Amino acid sequence: MIVTILLGLLFLVLLYLLLVPIELCLNTIKNQYYLQIHCLAKASIEGHKEELLQIRLKVLFMNFYFFPLKLIGTPKTKKIEKSKPPRKRIGIKKTTRVLKSFKIKQLLVDIDTGDCLMNAKLYPVFSFINYHKERFNINFEGRNQLVLHLQNRPIRIIKSFINF
Repeated sequence: MIVTILLGLLFLVLLYLLLVPIELCLNTIKNQYYLQIHCLAKASIEGHKEELLQIRLKVLFMNFYFFPLKLIGTPKTKKIEKSKPPRKRIGIKKTTRVLKSFKIKQLLVDIDTGDCLMNAKLYPVFSFINYHKERFNINFEGRNQLVLHLQNRPIRIIKSFINF
């Protein structure tokens, strides 16, 4: 009886892990940059007074802070390299299938190239792209903004590797 309950709970946890949404958000307007597994973990890049950059990792109810720029200055110890078998490369078809599995929740590109002639040349291209639902803007005010919000689920990534 207890074994069946534990197996049922394990099955539900695995099902939840396959269906939980994974979000990637890059927002230069609000300065938000994070990767989130809904209700489980969130890794965000934040500014810091002394170290310039910190990575905040929130797992369940615990917070961890990492400073990746501290690792740049530390000397690495040399290891004896063993011969490794050559890695298998992922093909272009599989890569495109994985990229197609992502859903774009929000996309806003607002750029100024600094050259008014280049902006004028890009204006018809961006207006043609705007025929669909994405928002691409050219401005002449010096603003450069990007808002990208992607969402995916692990089951869709697995399905893209396996041909169903």
